[in-house]
Amino acid sequence: MALTKTTGEDLSMKVQTLPGLREQVAERLRMAIATGKFPAGARLIERELCEMMGVSRTSLREALRELQADGLITLQPNKGLSVSVVSEETARSIYEVRAMLEGLAARLFARHATEAQMRELRASVDRLAEVYDNFSSEAFIAAKTHFYDVLLEGAGNPVAADMLRRIHTRVSQLRVVSLSSATRAQQSIRELREFLDALEKRDEERAWQVCVAHVEAAATAALRTIGAKTS
Repeated sequence: MALTKTTGEDLSMKVQTLPGLREQVAERLRMAIATGKFPAGARLIERELCEMMGVSRTSLREALRELQADGLITLQPNKGLSVSVVSEETARSIYEVRAMLEGLAARLFARHATEAQMRELRASVDRLAEVYDNFSSEAFIAAKTHFYDVLLEGAGNPVAADMLRRIHTRVSQLRVVSLSSATRAQQSIRELREFLDALEKRDEERAWQVCVAHVEAAATAALRTIGAKTS
């Protein structure tokens, strides 16, 4: 499956400034993969990407190596680079690790977060609820990223934060698809509000339980999505 030709809609892929160029290119590519602009299995042709993004092959290749290390793209013999296809087995393993790490972050946030961070986390959940009511993948990713930024900052464990951000990158493709479902979106916001309640009561054990249950429900939705695509 090849990428579609450049159109007016591809202007958002353009990188405008030079500082941190590799990071900007990598972030544009991550967003394109997460939102389905570059679907699983799509071939990534350097010439087309350079034209689409307005960057040199050197900058592009640096960003592509980063995404390959993150597991978002795969180098196939005689075929080149393509967007990785997440198997059901891999997805299940990723969600198992995610549940444990997010559960840890929940415990630590309940223990260490300031009142200002609590308020900011509640505001981020309110923003997610707004996005769910008028869903778009780009707005959802931005809101979810902010939610986790606040949670991980309040948890105060940079190692767990780094590991979780890498995992979230891997599941980004599946998350947007599953949450575009109105049923799952409504369920998710209820789970997050229950999670907030436990955090605000500084109930570490309850926060852990609710957080893990939330990730397990997300895993079920994601695995259902994979099953539907492969059946």
